[in-house]
Amino acid sequence: MPMPEVRSVPGRRAVCFPVVDPATRETFDEAPDQQPDELDDVVARARRAWYDWRADPTARAAALRDSADAVETAGDDLARLLTREQGKPLAESHAEVARTAARLRYFADLAPRTRRIDDGRPVRSEVRWRSLGPVAAIVPWNFPLQLAAAKFAPALAAGNTVVLKPSPFTPLATRLLHSVLAAVLPKDVLTVVTGHEPLGARLASHPGIRHVTFTGSVLTGRAVAGAAAASLARVTLELGGNDAALLLDDVDVDRIADRLFWAAFRNCGQVCMAVKRLYVPARLHAEVVEALVERAKTVTVGPGLDPETRMGPVNNLPQLSRVEQVTERALADGARAASGGHRLDGPGYFFAPTILTDVPPGTPVVTEEQFGPVLPVLPYRSVDEAVDAANGTGFGLGGSVWGTDLDRAEAVADRLECGTAWINHHAELSLAQPFAGVKDSGVGVAGGPWSLYGNLRPFVVHRPREAGR
Repeated sequence: MPMPEVRSVPGRRAVCFPVVDPATRETFDEAPDQQPDELDDVVARARRAWYDWRADPTARAAALRDSADAVETAGDDLARLLTREQGKPLAESHAEVARTAARLRYFADLAPRTRRIDDGRPVRSEVRWRSLGPVAAIVPWNFPLQLAAAKFAPALAAGNTVVLKPSPFTPLATRLLHSVLAAVLPKDVLTVVTGHEPLGARLASHPGIRHVTFTGSVLTGRAVAGAAAASLARVTLELGGNDAALLLDDVDVDRIADRLFWAAFRNCGQVCMAVKRLYVPARLHAEVVEALVERAKTVTVGPGLDPETRMGPVNNLPQLSRVEQVTERALADGARAASGGHRLDGPGYFFAPTILTDVPPGTPVVTEEQFGPVLPVLPYRSVDEAVDAANGTGFGLGGSVWGTDLDRAEAVADRLECGTAWINHHAELSLAQPFAGVKDSGVGVAGGPWSLYGNLRPFVVHRPREAGR
């Protein structure tokens, strides 16, 4: 399937950058390294396309449904390319493609509701909704297709146009997705730009952009917010998490062990709302560690295209170095690796699934987001102590409580300072629910109708009441 056309500035030779397979460290393709001064033309074309796109909600809904069908038809090609550049097992890539199509179909059927206000005055007031204009969507490398769709599907459904920038670590599947969608969407309604910084910074600060939606680190999110402030653009920021899971003393360890392990290690731990800290009653600590170590030592780690693989590599060398650094720091501070704790032999960016015990509570693997296959297991002596520890970081994306008494577990979950709390599971979201963090985990709301209204502005019309009405 052909890649989308990339327009270059006249007289400039096209420059590309390499894309590396994280399972082999080999360059297997390249993507255009577009420059910030090219964005003026891109955004201008997006704005021109907006005038027609916003005018016909019925046509928009039909185009989004056709887009979902097109994504499903291209599913095998998209999934294989996604695994090749991101590293995740092929089954997980297929699931990501399916989720991408599902988002398009969900938002195709969602429309804002006009609201009439009756406040006793002799006027009829209606709240209607209008689109914003060109939207910038800046997406990380862990779920490049799914997170892209989480941004562009509601924006397009609301009548906006979108300029999408993927991570330079995972540009290819996004470009292929754009090629698939370009066959069913009007020209310039969705544009993909690829390249290194300062391309993203310029996109976020571009005066023609009216909404910037970003997923990534806290540090970069603050910079994005500052850049968008120059043109007073709306911002939606999902800035990661350091989710805590609390096990209560009535938990059935054998029953939850598999769910708990994969809540931490799916996508090699590279999930913003993965379990990244585990708090366990002291008397159950050894049993829980044993159950997790058994799974860590037996899970098949390897290239994502191998059908036997359950866990792929870390996506890129800087992130692998980060995972290694926080693990080594924990070990130097007195922690013990009950499993893993090191890179795996071979050419790829593989790190052994790691369970840490005896972890000092102030070490970075506990207080920061490690974003890799490393899980510290920390004992506690009272639920109050565990809740205080869970709430004791700057993050507040998600959290979970695990136990047999569901009422008690829910009461503990209600004390967590986060946007979403799960009971006896973790990191499961429906398309219809809101997803938001507190504290350093973000600004704004994604998911469900909240995403749609986040891409709209209210427009109020007053008119005198007619006699008898």
